Amino acid sequence: MCLAVPLKLVEILKDRNEGRVDMAGSTITVSLDLVPEAKPGDYVLVHAGMAIEVMKEAEAKETLDIYLEYARFASLLEPKAETTND
Repeated sequence: MCLAVPLKLVEILKDRNEGRVDMAGSTITVSLDLVPEAKPGDYVLVHAGMAIEVMKEAEAKETLDIYLEYARFASLLEPKAETTND
């Protein structure tokens, strides 16, 4: 399964077609080849190290909220470590 994640573009690297995006407080570098119109402050949809689409902020935040809701739900389904009373 492939997954693309909306992330906020915080910086465009000079002399390169790359930018830095914020991912939960950390930054990662992504290619901007497919979104030359992107500018700092935009949300971009990132897949496999490439920004593939510029998104509206409301849509990006809604998508991130859905991902977080799923992550919380999925953590409830994980088997809990069994404890023993030795």
